[in-house]
Amino acid sequence: MLYIVSTPIGNLEDITFRAINVLKDVDLILCEDTRVSRILLNHYQISKELIPLNAFNESKKISELVLQLERGVSMALISDAGTPLISDPGARLIGAVKKSGIKVVPVPGPSSLTAALSVAGFATDEFFYIGFLPQKKGRQKTLKEINDIECAVVMFESVYRIKKLLSEIDAIMPDRRVMVCRELTKKFEEIIEGNAAQLSERFEENEPRGEFVIILAPKNWKHEL
Repeated sequence: MLYIVSTPIGNLEDITFRAINVLKDVDLILCEDTRVSRILLNHYQISKELIPLNAFNESKKISELVLQLERGVSMALISDAGTPLISDPGARLIGAVKKSGIKVVPVPGPSSLTAALSVAGFATDEFFYIGFLPQKKGRQKTLKEINDIECAVVMFESVYRIKKLLSEIDAIMPDRRVMVCRELTKKFEEIIEGNAAQLSERFEENEPRGEFVIILAPKNWKHEL
């Protein structure tokens, strides 16, 4: 059996009892970065073999992992933070596991996507998730397409491109309300709102750090800025 286990996005206490029990019970754990995952396991005194599974080695490891599962080895797949496969590797492995008739079991929990939506304060009964924008080719085209989406739009961005993204949003959709969530659940968590120009000014004064979730409010959402 392969368990897909959600882990904390920052605060190590944000994990379910079930997730801890599964991680204690499985034979081995697949993770993106063993150094990151070991911090969580050590915190909960879980001693298990960690196998790196990332975008660079996933295709090479699939056959071996499926064979082990067929032999009765139980596994858990975790990401560095949050719910696996949300802009993280693992889809090819899960596809191969299901094709082999092996059960895949979700163990739900933290997700920066839903955490950000929960504090948005505008209509999120319908939303469009884009993940990370293309870094270069197709980026402007994607942003122009996003501008035509009526519902809320959620995306991720790195610290290296957050100021660039806000500048691009300001150029294409200057009046659209934006919420930026930084370092969710961590010590320096910050949630700020405004139009892109206002947020750009904020990050010119305070150099951005951490990981970012950006939500564009529904296109016709009206709010005092």
